Amino acid sequence: MLAKVLSGAILGVEGYLVEVEVDLAKGLPQWSLVGLPEGAVRESKDRVRAALKNTGFGFPAERITINLAPADVRKEGSAFDLPIAVGLLAAQGRVDPQKLSAYVLAGELSLDGLIKPVNGALPLALAARAAGLSGVILPPENGPQAAVVDGLTVKTAESLPQVAAFFNDQAELSRPEAILFDDTDLVEAPDMSEVKGQEAAKRALVVAAAGGHNVLLTGPPGAGKSMLAQRLPSILPPLGFAEALETSKVYSVLGLLNNGPALVTGRPFRSPHHTISDAGLIGGGSYPRPGEVSLAHNGVLFLDELPEFGKQSLESLRQPLEDGRVTISRASQSLTFPARFTLVAAMNPCPCGYLTHPTRECRCTQAEIKRYARRVSGPLLDRIDLQIEVGPVEIRHLEEPPQGATSSELRAQVSRARGLQAERFRGSAAFVNAHMSPPQIEAFCRLDDSGRKMLAAATARLSLSARAYTRILKLSRTIADLAGEEEIKVSHLAEAIQYRSLDREGR
Repeated sequence: MLAKVLSGAILGVEGYLVEVEVDLAKGLPQWSLVGLPEGAVRESKDRVRAALKNTGFGFPAERITINLAPADVRKEGSAFDLPIAVGLLAAQGRVDPQKLSAYVLAGELSLDGLIKPVNGALPLALAARAAGLSGVILPPENGPQAAVVDGLTVKTAESLPQVAAFFNDQAELSRPEAILFDDTDLVEAPDMSEVKGQEAAKRALVVAAAGGHNVLLTGPPGAGKSMLAQRLPSILPPLGFAEALETSKVYSVLGLLNNGPALVTGRPFRSPHHTISDAGLIGGGSYPRPGEVSLAHNGVLFLDELPEFGKQSLESLRQPLEDGRVTISRASQSLTFPARFTLVAAMNPCPCGYLTHPTRECRCTQAEIKRYARRVSGPLLDRIDLQIEVGPVEIRHLEEPPQGATSSELRAQVSRARGLQAERFRGSAAFVNAHMSPPQIEAFCRLDDSGRKMLAAATARLSLSARAYTRILKLSRTIADLAGEEEIKVSHLAEAIQYRSLDREGR
């Protein structure tokens, strides 16, 4: 007898439906699983066999053929345990097949028949809704994240017998409560007012937050570079529902939402160590998975001690910084992961760190300083809009109570500027100034004669590339937005130019 059960798999960060076909035929007992299953899927035989026996259903002593369609796409993970078990029960006539076509099933089976959580429940729920299905049946830990998908019935089951009873109209399954998204749920980040001194660096971070610009902080150890970077999420506007859904899909695929919040509601802040591998930072592997740049999607990626990262890892940041996505190509497939983040990088001015310190002597030779600076390539620096020198904090500032603006006050400034940009870019792919296309730069970054002369002189003096030229224009537009000005003035342009500190030093 043939039975069909719907399940799903993950390709990149997107879910797609998989039809699990189970056929029982007379002959010697045999198990044949086809459809490009990887290791965890092939091992489902032993889990399903034990789960059926230990829940009283028994395992059929027949020739079993299971096909995972589409058969030409590799399947991975343990989510097929539950649909395979239900398919075997339906093929034996133990489960009424009438409801099977309306639900997507996913779950890992333990040997006693309990259902364990799986990765990627949110993309699977979105795929089920797109296919027009009634609902999904998931483990209890995965239910809340799927329940945020409108127009879909989400049910959870703790064990295989519960699922069998549901399809036989003998019991009802639990329905997890949908956690309503609250756009005022802000990330719990340290407050910017805790940073003493460093007013110029704070201003630069406000500009970066307002326009989605990348930042490089350069200064001696202990100047406050990491402290400033950790507070950037606190001045960013809260995630909208669409942004939260995009970011949560990445976290769901990696299993980071199981037993936790249903959605990522705060701006992500990722700070990988400089020993991270290329695949860990960008994504990849034999079965490509998202990396840190994708986990920072719609948030902040902080790279402390930038020159200590591997050269190949740093150079691979070029595509996501430019395009907002990462493409991982393999012989069998090419996958694209979202990676639209704000980069905040920090580095010392030299190996010992004290080249620019006013009182401590640098012990590095000129050759060591140049070699250290060259670890960060020119093309990568070109993609960083604000290059800020952070000096040591004076003792008098440390002894004073916090006096600067709070994160909520700075966030209000950023939100006003982003509101102007949202109106300006309505209907386009861009939503902040950093993402403007060349036609949009032409339309929204026009300069008067004085501004054109200033930018031309700066370009010649600093030997700026065409990319750096356009990034100064984008930065000027953001500074004008913060000031509430329709036109870019010379003062806005001058502030944008002075943020290219490494270009001024001729590095």
